[in-house]
Amino acid sequence: MRQIQFREALREAMNEEMRRDERIFLMGEEVAEYNGAYKVSQGMLEEFGEKRVIDTPIAELGFAGIAVGAAMNGLRPVVEFMTFNFSLVAIDQIINAAAKMLSMSGGQFSCPMVFRGPTGSAGQLGAQHSQAFENWYANCPGLKVVVPSNPYDAKGLLKSAIRDNDVVIFMESEQMYGDKGEVPEEEYLIPIGKAEVKREGTDVTIVSFGKILKVALQAAVELEKEGISAEVIDLRTVRPLDHETIVESVKKTNRLVIVEEAWPLASISSEITYQIQKHAFDYLDAPIHRINTPDVPLGYAPTFVEAFLPNVPKVVAEVKKVLYRG
Repeated sequence: MRQIQFREALREAMNEEMRRDERIFLMGEEVAEYNGAYKVSQGMLEEFGEKRVIDTPIAELGFAGIAVGAAMNGLRPVVEFMTFNFSLVAIDQIINAAAKMLSMSGGQFSCPMVFRGPTGSAGQLGAQHSQAFENWYANCPGLKVVVPSNPYDAKGLLKSAIRDNDVVIFMESEQMYGDKGEVPEEEYLIPIGKAEVKREGTDVTIVSFGKILKVALQAAVELEKEGISAEVIDLRTVRPLDHETIVESVKKTNRLVIVEEAWPLASISSEITYQIQKHAFDYLDAPIHRINTPDVPLGYAPTFVEAFLPNVPKVVAEVKKVLYRG
């Protein structure tokens, strides 16, 4: 099977869906003439023209509102934020308009649209450009939140997101756009709301999503060298959350470690912990451990970035704690 980059998988998903349905269009900063800040939309202006690939001003609130109105009137926008840090400028339109429109209109107006772009830290970008907002958006009814970890999932999930009749927040990572993975040429869809067991194991369950899943998988390899069998689950979607897949894994392994690039309070790991103690408490042989980022803004210095993010040694150490009560 061919291997393509994460950015190419996203581009293929948008191209295929825009060829299939003329109601779909892409808008955002630098998506057209510049081919996208991360070259995700390269060549799309040439194929689809300026009415369907639209450069916007640096005005997230404005163009998010335009997209909401377009969705209410029968179009299917894909809105790219250069980073989800900038989505905070548009959060009124996302939370108070798009997410609530179906409910507040009594089912008369829906907003079939996708807000997509990079989330989390991407190196030395400073505190205002290094934040993970998956749990913020997952807290809001009316939104679905998707965070893929590889090119195959990115394409299949984005196609599903574009076809979905609800508002989908589709969160990527700047540090993954160059990642390569196997992606079939034939069409496929991945259902929103279904996690995947990426690696089978028997001693402990490790749950993660997005770019941090790579840390979880690397940790599983290191643990295997010490005779520890780790099962790794990729959430893929954080709203709706597939806690059933995690429950079934915990029933087998009896231990759980959650790895997430987010501040600890009210995080996705907090919700998973609640769901597992509710549905699989009697199967746990040790307390649930989670690895989040420190509860501080991320500094610019590379030493701060290294200390801030979950990494393989941290995951290995937490797994050993749940195994040996160390």
